[in-house]
Amino acid sequence: MIETIPSFGLGTFRVDAAKTTEAVKSALNIGYRHIDTAQYYNNEAAVGQGVRDSGIARDEVWVTTKVWWERLSRDALIASLKDSHTKLDIGTIDLALVHWPSPKGAVPIAETLAALQEAQQLGLIRHYGVSNFTAPLLEEALAAPGGKDIVTNQIEVSPFLANRSLVDATQKSGVKVTAYMPLGEGRAHKDMTLKAIAAKHGVTPAQVTFAWLLARDIVVLSASTNPAHQQSNWDAQKLKLDADDIAQIDALDEGRRNANPSFAPKW
Repeated sequence: MIETIPSFGLGTFRVDAAKTTEAVKSALNIGYRHIDTAQYYNNEAAVGQGVRDSGIARDEVWVTTKVWWERLSRDALIASLKDSHTKLDIGTIDLALVHWPSPKGAVPIAETLAALQEAQQLGLIRHYGVSNFTAPLLEEALAAPGGKDIVTNQIEVSPFLANRSLVDATQKSGVKVTAYMPLGEGRAHKDMTLKAIAAKHGVTPAQVTFAWLLARDIVVLSASTNPAHQQSNWDAQKLKLDADDIAQIDALDEGRRNANPSFAPKW
């Protein structure tokens, strides 16, 4: 049984349900052991099918899903996770995240955490965490009953949004950072700095980006339905960047978000 969130995973945001099952299956057969989905993605059933079809033992795969911000009250959250549990159909879900914090604290974080603990007791989930929490919101969550068991804060991190203060605050609190949109919505593929570093090492700009994140002790979510690209992304774990490479990538930070919906907290 995997007890710690694996450092390299497959993200399924914007992956059509029809393609998700094969994408999950191929990734698991390459060696991935961390699959990330969400209720909002509308592909949980396909993710579960891919896990079952892969032939990989269930206890060797870590599956994360997320509860949408409109369903964070006690009854709504339990109902939501029962729905996810049914759709995934893989037994107990390894990790459930609060997808976005409740806007303006409409649902107290203590209520949500209590509901997540109840979900654990019901056998719906094994672990819980948060996503898109600012440093003050994370601090509030950690101080609430059950907060000490938050395992990750999943946030946007890329070479163009290093998100350094939030990453540092999260890691100093003992919570893992998981990065989504690590390629900056595809910008990394075309960036001249990343392409030059990739050429130096004989790899791809995506591999350079993932290696940079892993060097910061950040869990990476890579999204691809193409088995060859999945393999290439997976191989990024072998790449070691030097200090000059890292300094060049650090200099790309613009502090500009891609994910900043109207209900997002004030960053």
